[in-house]
Order: sequence, then C-alpha cells, then structure tokens
Amino acid sequence: MRFILTEFLRPFMPAPEYRTYMCLICGFIYDEAAGLPDEGLAPGTRWEDVPPNWTCPECGARKEDFEIMAI
Repeated sequence: MRFILTEFLRPFMPAPEYRTYMCLICGFIYDEAAGLPDEGLAPGTRWEDVPPNWTCPECGARKEDFEIMAI
C-alpha cells in the first residue's frame, strides 16, 4: 500500500537536490546538475541513471570507484 501511495504522490513531491560524485582514483567530479554532454549524459542525469559500464573520462575508473560528496 505504501508503494502505491508514494507513486500517486510523486508528481506533487519536490525532486531531490542534485548530488555530486568524486572519482576516488583521480578526483574527477561528476555533477548530476551539469551532467556530461560530451559523454552522452544530459544535464540532470542522476547517478543511478548513469550506465553501469560508464567509466571516468579522466582516468577510466569504473562507476564503482566513485563516492557521493557530502556537503
């Protein structure tokens, strides 16, 4: 029941803020708000929507090698 209610209310709920993720290998920052258009990731692309086989454009690290940056 909770899932059905959440899905019904989703259009009325504010979207979560965009987050940033840092590559633990080279320090490259992925910003959800900016995306990476040159890599095929439109602005606003959430981390969970980045393909699992995506790699860091700077060092080739895997998606698993990124951590969320806390503010």
